[in-house]
Amino acid sequence: MNVIRSLLFYLGYFLAILVCGGLFLPVAPLLPLQARYRLLNLYNHFITAWFRWTCGVRYRVSGREHLPEGPCVILANHQCEWETIYLQILKPPVCTVLKQELLRIPLFGWGLRLLHPIALDRSKPARAMRQVLTQGVQRLNEGLSVLIFPEGTRVAPGERRRYNKSGTVIACRAGVPVLPVAHNAGERWPGRHWVKNPGLLSVVVGEPIATEGRTPEEVLVEVEAWIEARLTEISEVPRPEAPAPDRGRRVRSTS
Repeated sequence: MNVIRSLLFYLGYFLAILVCGGLFLPVAPLLPLQARYRLLNLYNHFITAWFRWTCGVRYRVSGREHLPEGPCVILANHQCEWETIYLQILKPPVCTVLKQELLRIPLFGWGLRLLHPIALDRSKPARAMRQVLTQGVQRLNEGLSVLIFPEGTRVAPGERRRYNKSGTVIACRAGVPVLPVAHNAGERWPGRHWVKNPGLLSVVVGEPIATEGRTPEEVLVEVEAWIEARLTEISEVPRPEAPAPDRGRRVRSTS
């Protein structure tokens, strides 16, 4: 049954890319940025609803009342594709830090490009760091929130990776709060397998974490502790111990 459901899901998934790409992409460049987000995010709304209907997934989202009025830096754990879709509609407009290869995907990547992402070349980590810090603050000053996955890549449920501080550096420099988000989407939408799993998908939005007068390292410790505590509560897969500290951590783009 899960295989049949997954096949049906992907049928709608790819049809949505074709239909939304054909209808929205010719119009979106002509719209102001806010209206462009509303139009292109119709695809995200459809995919999250279609995933629920076809794959037997129930959503439980708590903490929406914590969404701040102005721009913020959203830091979330990264398990699969689902959260990259859903977090675009949690607090729009939001600029995502991602790997530049995604912009080359026909239709899908073209739509991403119109949303002013921060696209990184992973082969040049020093340049990527400068790009994130410069463009991240710039996007926040323009009124966009910035979405960063501090683990830097997809991390399967039951695994753990050291968090990167680039997101908290941006927030501290711009003087905006960090919004922590935890979820167990990888248990329903496996990152490395196409068959989806029915069940409860939980998303928890935390209270904004103030950055004024604090160092990025201090904020990151609080963010990581909060996300890991929530994952322990909502995950069906046991959480591992924190990884050993490593030196010279670099900025990584999302997968």
